Amino acid sequence: MTAPAPPAPPDDAAPPRTVEELEERLSRPTGGVRSVLGRLAGDVLVLGAGGKMGPSLARMARRALDELGGVDASRRVVAVSRFGDAAAQRQLEEWGVRTVRADLADRRAVAALPDAPNVVYMAGQKFGTADVPARTWGANAYVPAIVAERYAGSRIVAFSTGNVYPNTPAPGRGAAEDHALTPIGEYANSCVARERVMEFVCERTATRLAIVRLSYAVDLRYGVLVDLAQRVLRGEPIDVRTAYVNVIWQGDASAQALQCLARADTPPFVVNVTGAEQLSVPDLARRLGRLLRRDPRLVGIAASDALLSDTSLAQRLFGPPSVPAALLVQWVAAWLLSGGATLGKPTKFEVRDGRF
Repeated sequence: MTAPAPPAPPDDAAPPRTVEELEERLSRPTGGVRSVLGRLAGDVLVLGAGGKMGPSLARMARRALDELGGVDASRRVVAVSRFGDAAAQRQLEEWGVRTVRADLADRRAVAALPDAPNVVYMAGQKFGTADVPARTWGANAYVPAIVAERYAGSRIVAFSTGNVYPNTPAPGRGAAEDHALTPIGEYANSCVARERVMEFVCERTATRLAIVRLSYAVDLRYGVLVDLAQRVLRGEPIDVRTAYVNVIWQGDASAQALQCLARADTPPFVVNVTGAEQLSVPDLARRLGRLLRRDPRLVGIAASDALLSDTSLAQRLFGPPSVPAALLVQWVAAWLLSGGATLGKPTKFEVRDGRF
């Protein structure tokens, strides 16, 4: 297989300055996304689109179809969510994305959703697992079965997580897609259940499925780098027992996920989506400290393992991420120094016992 050409660098390496600029960068479609959506006919349905990543992914699909023009511009992108944030729903509509309010745990509501040959499934629950584990298992194992049955015959890209892997030696290459799934904690095990349930239903119905194991997207308003930078700014201790992480610009993660529509298959296609670099947490904290003019407070002793993913397959298929980690560090620091908004949703990347 011939590796794709490296993506062009961002048009402007300067950091986004406003939420509008940030949203534009996050939803900027790549040539790969345009190529895939141009080859696949029909509408694109994004389920669970009201979360941190869903709006920009749905907008990216909409922009790609508009840029293709002709009949493609008339194809719909439909975002489905309970939309607890009405502003997010309004924003999607303004971007040309049709929205539908629905509870994906309600079979009748899912049955009433529009048909679509291209489905991106993003719903799930992570935080609160320790307090309400049954709700997490319901969201991560029961709901996917409802969706897979409803969209039998479509192409489905289902988001999963790198948490399905156990910790691997750090530093190191991380877990490849064929690594045994023996994770830590109820959340991670419920995510293994999500994958297995969707695979079971899709095999029974000859439905093409792609599973995207995403690790630590960065949006400047949330992510591992934001967590670290905020602790540096506040003078809070930074636990370095989890001493290595992978991160990826959310726009790159969305682009790779959308391209997986063309690779959905039976049995399912599985790919790790995250940055190619194994990043040292102490080093990231120090780099952020220099940019923020603060001395980071590092505590703890680095463990010999961490939750890391091998992205060799993704790099062969999609090329390296367009925004390298070093640039992301600069963007996050500039965003916070300028008073940029954050979501107040820490990743809890440092958790080592699987309890979220």
